Amino acid sequence: MMALFHPVTHVIFDMDGLLINTEDHYTEAHNMLLKRFGKTFTWDLKAQQMGRSERDGFQLVIDQMQLPVTLDDMIAEMTTYMEQLFPNAVLMPGAERLVVHLSKHNVPIALCSGSKAHFYEMKTAKHKQVFDLFHHRVLTPDDPDVTHGKPHPECYLTCAKRFQPPPTSPSSVLVFEDSPNGVQAALNAGMQVVLVPDPRLDKRYRDYPTLCIDSLLDFKPEMFGLPSFTESH
Repeated sequence: MMALFHPVTHVIFDMDGLLINTEDHYTEAHNMLLKRFGKTFTWDLKAQQMGRSERDGFQLVIDQMQLPVTLDDMIAEMTTYMEQLFPNAVLMPGAERLVVHLSKHNVPIALCSGSKAHFYEMKTAKHKQVFDLFHHRVLTPDDPDVTHGKPHPECYLTCAKRFQPPPTSPSSVLVFEDSPNGVQAALNAGMQVVLVPDPRLDKRYRDYPTLCIDSLLDFKPEMFGLPSFTESH
């Protein structure tokens, strides 16, 4: 099968909600906090928050819900809840299959996440067999070269530069994302992007990425000039 899209040489993955199901844990943690104020974490608010930095995301909740708490207090309380929940995070369907496949075929892969290193270790502790395959990772809250959150392209441009050797063109990089902010960041970087959205996400967001699929299980690597799942090593 010929590539339907511009062939790619490098692949970058978002993490939360794409490779690992932490989004449900984020929702649960928010509801644990909001319960004190008689409020619930709505899907519309979650959709606005996805892909933002931790501080920006929490500030959005404070503003939208008119919570009588400071940002630092919210972060401290949410951290307590998330530390209870994140070690139980499970891989999303098709995540291990795709990452292992690309690694086996020597396709350079990297991770670009808005997760703090502290939480990254919790989320991935049970899945080292997958996350140890990445060439490198950019954890934006702790990375000195990233000062802007998504949808700014800085995180993806920084991640691409760290491949050895780096890609010859941004369009030769394929990004996997689950959030509209992340899709926009990849497009702003000049990269191609596959969106794997939560089924509740407004359908209009499906029009922006290079490709939209319901699950990583539906991805056909050959569409981007990558080795197909049927090719032997």
